Parts: sequence; C-alpha cells; structure tokens
Amino acid sequence: MAEITAQSVKELREMTGAGMMECKKALTEAEGDMDKAVDVLRTRGLAAAAKKAGRATNEGLVVALVSDDAAAAALVEVNCETDFVSRNETFFAFALKVATAVLEGDPADLEALKATAAGDLTVEALVTEAIHTIGENIQVSRFVRKSAANGAFASYIHGGGQLGIIVEFAFAKPETAKADAFAVLGKDIAMQVAAANPGAVSRESFSPEVVAHELEIYQAQAAESGKPAEIQERMAQGKLDKFFKESALLEQPFIKDPDTTVRAYLEKASKELGDTVSVVSFERFALGQQ
Repeated sequence: MAEITAQSVKELREMTGAGMMECKKALTEAEGDMDKAVDVLRTRGLAAAAKKAGRATNEGLVVALVSDDAAAAALVEVNCETDFVSRNETFFAFALKVATAVLEGDPADLEALKATAAGDLTVEALVTEAIHTIGENIQVSRFVRKSAANGAFASYIHGGGQLGIIVEFAFAKPETAKADAFAVLGKDIAMQVAAANPGAVSRESFSPEVVAHELEIYQAQAAESGKPAEIQERMAQGKLDKFFKESALLEQPFIKDPDTTVRAYLEKASKELGDTVSVVSFERFALGQQ
C-alpha cells in the first residue's frame, strides 16, 4: 500500500476537483493508488466537477447581506459559466447560502470559507453539490465581511446582481439604526457608491501613494504649459482638487441633487435624525472586476 500523504491528497483534489475529505477516503480505499482513487471518485460521481473545473466562469452574481441588527454585513461574488444560470433561482439560492455562511461564520479568507458551515454542509461541499445540480462550473471568487462597533450597514444591489455595495455608517444613538430616515439615507449613499464609483470616503482617506501619483501626473501636465513654476504648482494643485471632488465620496455631487454634495446631504439627514451620522467605509463589487 502506497503512503497516503498530504501531497497525494492535494494532487488528487487538483485532478478531480473533489473535496479534501473525499479525496483522502478515496485514496485510503484505493490503498494509495492515484489512478484507482480517481476511479473511486468517478464512480461516486464526485469527480464530475473536475471536468467542469477548466471552464470559464464569466457570469454570476454579487450578493449583499446585512444582519438583522444591521451591525454586520457581507458582500460575496459567486461565478458560473452562463448568464442563463446566473438568473436561475437555484443559483441565487446557492449564492444566498454562501453569503449567509460568510455573514454568520466570518471566515478569514477563501480557504477558510471552504470549511465554513452552510446549513448541514460546508461551503466546499455546497459548491460541489451546486456544480452537480446545475451542471456548470461554479466558483466563489471573493467576499468581504465587516462589523460595526458603533453604527450600522446599508446595502444596495444593482442590475440584478451585476453590482453590489455595502456601506458602513457610524453614529451615537443605537436607535438610529432602526429609523426609517436612516434606511433612506443608507440606500441613497449605497446608490451613490454604485453610480459614482468613488475611490475613497474623503480626500484624507486616499493613500499617500495615490495622492502623490496623481500630483506627479498633474505637475508633469502643468510643466508642458511652459508657465512659471509657481503657476505650474497652482495648476497642479487645482487639478488635484478637482480629482478629490470627483473621486472622494463626500465631495461628489449627490446623484439625487447634483447641486449639493454628499457631505451636505449627510449633514442634512443627520439633523433630521437628531444624530451625527458619518460614513466609515464602503465596499463595491462589480461582477468580474477583481
């Protein structure tokens, strides 16, 4: 009997796409013989996923899920091969189960997600089951899970799952999370992120590297004007200011009222709520864009 090592289990898994435990059991039954182990998995129908593993998964869904108390949120992208499947109720139900596993299990990364419970199955087993049921290659490509210490989350899904957003807000009063006005505010800001695709919450939120890179470009553009150095610097700083107004969420024109900024809208909504509401962070998943 050939020795069954972690490496041999890994190789069988890569060959067949079957789960780790299934591969270990198959190798044990086949007494370490790799070819026989593949046959064992094929006989059980567990190697079917391997035939589909090489297929491109360019379609899929982005799913956003917020906990009942709005203190935690998850954003997940799951992929399949065809648009037809992405619009299938069975695939949506699968995606929702994965998002629930992320929200409740809080896994550290994609590898940890595989072992996370999703009802009676692990997410890895759930994916395998979905592949067999739906008949396409299916993958969980990315996720994010966040929790708020003093605030709440809002979410928005656009285009039937082509784009998903979660936004974290902070405020002082716990009751704000349940207010109807906050629900409106949360959706509005999430829709703003969807439509305007900001790079950061505020100009202060941008990394120094991003700011330095932008300024370098604007300085090079200004230098081509041939104007005096002090004028060139003002030109570069002016373009950097325009960049912030276009790319910093709080400085963007509000999509529902372009005559005001998101910051001004947020301040107005805060007064109506009798609280000070601020945007802490946001996550934006566009399908297929890592």
